Amino acid sequence: MSERDARIERLLLGQEIADFLYHEAELLDQRRYRDWLDLLAEDVRYWMPMRRNVKIGEDEREFTSAGTDINWFDEGKETLARRVKQIETGIHWAEEPRSRLSHLITNVQVRAAEPSVAAPQDVSVTCRFLIYRNRVETETDILVGKREDLLRRNGAGWLLARRKIILDQNVLLTKNLTFFI
Repeated sequence: MSERDARIERLLLGQEIADFLYHEAELLDQRRYRDWLDLLAEDVRYWMPMRRNVKIGEDEREFTSAGTDINWFDEGKETLARRVKQIETGIHWAEEPRSRLSHLITNVQVRAAEPSVAAPQDVSVTCRFLIYRNRVETETDILVGKREDLLRRNGAGWLLARRKIILDQNVLLTKNLTFFI
């Protein structure tokens, strides 16, 4: 494959991945949670560590660790499905009335594609997000950060196999985290 063809393949893959992430955001904004669950691999890991303020040179301590520290959440598909079911009952106090959400996704970058860009099965991707949430008359939340995802090819499409969510803030002012990032 020529260098030009390789660049074209990488651009096409990048756009395909970006389209997947934009579609996912739209499903969440439309509260189509069951359809969103269909985008998740059975062995998905959906993880958001907590962030600490650390001194210069102590970068390894900035984030809580998986499995040993407390995290904002560390969930699999079963737990995510239970959260969706709870929201759908209509008696979920934190989502009654329902939140109005906008997920903005940007800076989508394909970091690696295995076994190759031309025939990827697994793709590591990063992106930036801004989530705006409004509830009732006066509750407004804005979350900003970075996501590190692993997407796995499933037939003609993609499934989310891993998501690490890194918030830019270390203190959450939102009253709850019932929405998905």
